[in-house]
Amino acid sequence: MKMTGAQILCESLLREGVEVIFGFPGGAVLPLYDTLPQYPGLRHILVRHEQGAAHAADGYARATGKVGVCLATSGPGATNLVTGIANAYLDSSPIVAITGQVARPFIGKDGFQEIDITGITLPITKHNYLVLDVSDLASVVKETFHIARTGRPGPVLIDIPRDVFADEASFHYPEKVNLRGYKPTLDGHPAQIRKAARLINEARSPVIISGRGAIISGASNELKELAEKAQIPVVTTLLGIGSFPQTHFLSLGMLGMHGMACANLAVSASDLIIAIGMRFDDRATGKVSEFAPNARIIHIDIDPAEIGKNVGVDVPIVGDVRSVLEALNKEIATKTHLDWVNQIEQWRSEHPSTAIRETDELIPQYVVRKIYEATNGDAIIVTGVGQNQMWAAQHFSYTKPNSLISSGGLGTMGFELPAAIGAKVGRPDETVWAIAGDGGFQMTIQELATITQENLALKIAILNNSFLGMVRQWQELFYGRRYVATPLSAPDFVKVAEAYGISAMRVSDKREVVPAIERAMAHDGPFIIDFRIEPEENVYPMVPPGASISVLLEEPREMVKVEVGSRDTSNL
Repeated sequence: MKMTGAQILCESLLREGVEVIFGFPGGAVLPLYDTLPQYPGLRHILVRHEQGAAHAADGYARATGKVGVCLATSGPGATNLVTGIANAYLDSSPIVAITGQVARPFIGKDGFQEIDITGITLPITKHNYLVLDVSDLASVVKETFHIARTGRPGPVLIDIPRDVFADEASFHYPEKVNLRGYKPTLDGHPAQIRKAARLINEARSPVIISGRGAIISGASNELKELAEKAQIPVVTTLLGIGSFPQTHFLSLGMLGMHGMACANLAVSASDLIIAIGMRFDDRATGKVSEFAPNARIIHIDIDPAEIGKNVGVDVPIVGDVRSVLEALNKEIATKTHLDWVNQIEQWRSEHPSTAIRETDELIPQYVVRKIYEATNGDAIIVTGVGQNQMWAAQHFSYTKPNSLISSGGLGTMGFELPAAIGAKVGRPDETVWAIAGDGGFQMTIQELATITQENLALKIAILNNSFLGMVRQWQELFYGRRYVATPLSAPDFVKVAEAYGISAMRVSDKREVVPAIERAMAHDGPFIIDFRIEPEENVYPMVPPGASISVLLEEPREMVKVEVGSRDTSNL
């Protein structure tokens, strides 16, 4: 049966299980938009800026485990997707970005709204396609979704000229994909797994570092089995939060620049690191030359390019995390490490990083903790970047995968609002809170219109300190309190919310926090709370830039350091 390119695309998306597209129309994609009403199974959500479409697709993908889809026209529509695509790339989030392109005769001639979007996105996609023949479109879509969701997930872009949407071809959707140069390794090498098991069995002070790869592979149960069987404490990266329940006695929380003191100190004093689905990001490692100096390192990751890239590794294991842990758990012995666990508990007691100081001031840590208590921890938290992100990571206790959605690698301000839209669309029965700073919130504030139009019952907490808070914190600590370009003016967020038809209130008294959260939770539609927090509240603990993670700046500005020896590999 002959179909137009637009029909072939819609049919192909349905075959891939797509239910939602986040998009914004324009001339190059009008043939596709004209076709969408023929396919009621494809729900189109109109964002107010294409960056919002990419972030919404990202949030949808993380909340559901499915591939998120975003759509934009050529030229500025396509380039507006770039930040969101880069964000998904660095955080291994499976999205498919579909862009329109000028008609084929005008490609390369600087036609109106022509841009080489495949060239622009080459470094920030797993792969991308320019479809010049409508007969190739169905197979391209099949390959695109296969690449996006398999191996290390990530974004893939399809660029489609306007006239290809209108061309006709016979529709046949491939059943299988066979890409000669793309064969992700799923099963770890048995010899490497046995070698890792030997090190685990011999270790006296081991630590697991769990990253987002453990969540992506669905390995939470296998991770828990490993930790409990060998009694190994677990720390997580920012994006690994939720891979291991933070209520578990072996959970030490997040490590890194604003990680828990006991997590940083445990990693620094360990004799074995089992790194699972993480990439040794600089925010996690601190000064690389002083990272875990006395530890051998096992690194499990599906992406071989990440192993050894930032930190030297003793036992590399390439493979799917869940598959590798299933095999590894059969090889390890049941053990206890009571002295090691007791040492960590002593650090936890001496450095209570999640303790909230008693004060009558309205401080953000208290707000986050009260949101946690009001939801009983049963919520999806979507954050922006900066202080709000760190407070949300520190003071909400996460027990389930994908319960914290945040921008890690790229650190994208403005991520929270559109990503929360995607999460709520994908998980409509879940409570979703967006925790934002007043700076990042203004970057994508236009998406409040999308929330209203779709009647999404999002709850939004703005931690409003009238500063670009994290930048101001660095200026305070390292630049002599010279606050250049960080004091921030903002509109009246309550009036803005009301202008968009959203209920809202302002809270400036600590006693009003709990009633406000309860009111927001009880409201059956979207609700915004503008929390006027202490302007110069800082995030602690903090590892000074360029320092080892064993060096911690703690409130009130006290430095602590654990002395550990040099890394010993002589008996490897």
